[in-house]
Amino acid sequence: MALPEIRAGFDRLTLGLARLKEGANSDVLTVTVSPAFAAKWLLPRIDRFQAAWPDIDVRLDTNLKPVDFAVQRVDAGVRYGAGNWPGLTSEKLMEEDVFPVCSPAMLQTRPFNQPGELLQVTLIHDLSMDSHSGFPTWQAWLRQAGINAQAQTRSMQINNSAAVLQAAIDGHGVALARSVMARDDLSCGRLVRLYPDINVVSSLAYYLVYRPECSSLPRLQAFRSWLNQEVKR
Repeated sequence: MALPEIRAGFDRLTLGLARLKEGANSDVLTVTVSPAFAAKWLLPRIDRFQAAWPDIDVRLDTNLKPVDFAVQRVDAGVRYGAGNWPGLTSEKLMEEDVFPVCSPAMLQTRPFNQPGELLQVTLIHDLSMDSHSGFPTWQAWLRQAGINAQAQTRSMQINNSAAVLQAAIDGHGVALARSVMARDDLSCGRLVRLYPDINVVSSLAYYLVYRPECSSLPRLQAFRSWLNQEVKR
């Protein structure tokens, strides 16, 4: 028997044993997401899932360390990347673009008529996925806008996307926002998008991921259906 088939057999055995052990906890849905995605997208919406599926309890795992879905009995995850995670089925949920944002108070003091004016303020950099080659950066956006990025001197670097947006909300500078993360802050007026005519699309996207052998679990099917409904809202 080939090694992948052996692994698949062990995975099915592990799933079967986990189901036996769960007992009364069989309606607990364990979802792994990044802390930033939990704070800026999932938690503001999770009440609608709980209202639609009152018999399913949700356990969120926001650990940034690598997660072994089988060992840690994780049902599903939402991941940001290129869509390839070995051993997991991935389904694209949301694409996104990136753009500068600032607080309404900052916009009152600086009109930001031309992109070159960004070189005069602090630019807030998101380092949460800095090692990923497709992760959008300020340098890429400035190049798209025809600006020499080397001329910029003041910066703030943060390794959490939610904290990046909060720094902009608090007036510490201009952040390069990811549209999915910034959606609620923009709609509520906490942030304002600058230069909406300049569009930079990220090569990365958000995916629902899960082990193939778990696809028939009712709680996973419920969460998958709800996620797709939320994306279309």
